[in-house]
Amino acid sequence: MKWFLRTLAVTAFFGGSNLAMAQDKKPDQKPFDDAEFVKMAASCNMHDVELGKIVAATAKNADVRKFGEMLMAEHEQCLKDLRAVAASAGIPLPERMLEKHQNEVQQFRNYKGDSFDQEFLKHTIKDHEEGIQWAMRASKEAKNAQLKELATKGLPKLKEHLEQAKKLQEQIKL
Repeated sequence: MKWFLRTLAVTAFFGGSNLAMAQDKKPDQKPFDDAEFVKMAASCNMHDVELGKIVAATAKNADVRKFGEMLMAEHEQCLKDLRAVAASAGIPLPERMLEKHQNEVQQFRNYKGDSFDQEFLKHTIKDHEEGIQWAMRASKEAKNAQLKELATKGLPKLKEHLEQAKKLQEQIKL
């Protein structure tokens, strides 16, 4: 669970990072639950939108700033899509991010180091790797057909965001 909550940026579709199930447990250690997944996915998307805003305003590298803007826009759309599916399924969405996500966003708001861009990309890569695992699981185990379809459609975007973050990380190292 902890790993998903760290899913940030991107997680692209279910972005970002973490949750109320035991924070140290992996998603495969508990039965899949549509409502828990929706709760995490919503929080991760809110997390990625906020991180995208911070990165767009703070990153030193122009390509990283553009990546932040793209994450913000795509995660806003994902949150909108998730909201519609959740409403149709009768699953409530949280009004706010989970505490873990709030803390991560605050860390980037308060970041004082010289390696902001690198830290953001490192965070985004880890979050998207975890988000991909959760979305894959949802695409197979979600009980609600619309939620399953949403997760399946979101997987390519998550993978795309992950690859973009990895490429940017390599470019910045040069």
